[in-house]
Amino acid sequence: MSLKCGIVGLPNVGKSTLFNCISSGKAQSANFPFCTIEPNIGSTNVPDRRLEVLTDICHPKRTIPATVEIVDIAGLVKGASKGEGLGNQFLANIRETDAILHVLRCFDDGNIVHVDGSVDPVRDKEIVDTELQIKDLETVENRIKKVEKQATTGGDKEAKKLLVLLQKYRDVLLQGKSCRTVVPDNAEEAQMAHDLFLLTNKPVMYVCNVDESSAAKGNAYVDAVREAVKEEDAEILVIAAKTEAEIAEIEEYEDRQMFLEEMGLEESGVVRLIQGAYHLLNLQTFFTAGADECRAWTICKGDKAPKAAGVIHTDFERGFIRAEVIKYEDFVNYKSEAAVRAAGKMGIEGKEYVVQDGDIMHFLFNV
Repeated sequence: MSLKCGIVGLPNVGKSTLFNCISSGKAQSANFPFCTIEPNIGSTNVPDRRLEVLTDICHPKRTIPATVEIVDIAGLVKGASKGEGLGNQFLANIRETDAILHVLRCFDDGNIVHVDGSVDPVRDKEIVDTELQIKDLETVENRIKKVEKQATTGGDKEAKKLLVLLQKYRDVLLQGKSCRTVVPDNAEEAQMAHDLFLLTNKPVMYVCNVDESSAAKGNAYVDAVREAVKEEDAEILVIAAKTEAEIAEIEEYEDRQMFLEEMGLEESGVVRLIQGAYHLLNLQTFFTAGADECRAWTICKGDKAPKAAGVIHTDFERGFIRAEVIKYEDFVNYKSEAAVRAAGKMGIEGKEYVVQDGDIMHFLFNV
């Protein structure tokens, strides 16, 4: 499955710097609003030590990690929901993403102008939230107008269910809350919610962009953000984007790790961000491993074997017969599929098997 995260925030908070830090793309970064006009798109590999271990064991012809697509979207300003600045374009771009990385400026620097004249990440968050909520309210009210007649006079059962959900969203939006605060009653309602593509229903990670001295423990600005979002189901990441972007340019792994340790960090912001995004979206990884290829595949937690097979190819899901499953720890212990099989550690699983994180899988199918 393809994972796309959109980096959003006010101008000059460090969005493009973060993009350059985590993505193979190189966005322009400058000290004035709307430096980013067209969304920059790049991708980054999902760091996973397990794939490196499998590669060392199998010596495959190629190793393919999972990837995350990163979209650096133009800075938003007050009035974006009404088309101010690059608002309409911004909102169209964010609608296409799976999750939002909301960058908040949590550092002081007199050389970098702030669009509102002062540093206040909570105020900045509220500006972006308000603009997205206004746009969602417009979308919801337009949909209500379309389905209300079908639901009340046409007797359309599906329209009635959708109308109930839309009214829930309208109520929370009018209270100044985001749509993600509405918990679906069942799987059917969750699917309807997904199909509405509402901006404030997307999972969000707040990325607190700090100076180097605050990278390990945060600062007062970060504390204020934590307090402001404590009621939300959201991730928070503290990162010194400028410093980490510079570290990312260092070629030697050992040298990069040395700089991170000097900052008081065990892992880079990139690793922590991607891990956070996986947790936010309830994702996990399974592997295929052999002499030709070792590869990581991304699925949702709770997915069953046929759905995992379909990530590789739709024919695998359509003609699924069974899956041969090796636990990662067993593969590492026995060093080969043949040895695992001989030890009786290979599982033969059917359509109801729920794939576990780290499973090494081989699918049998017939179309």
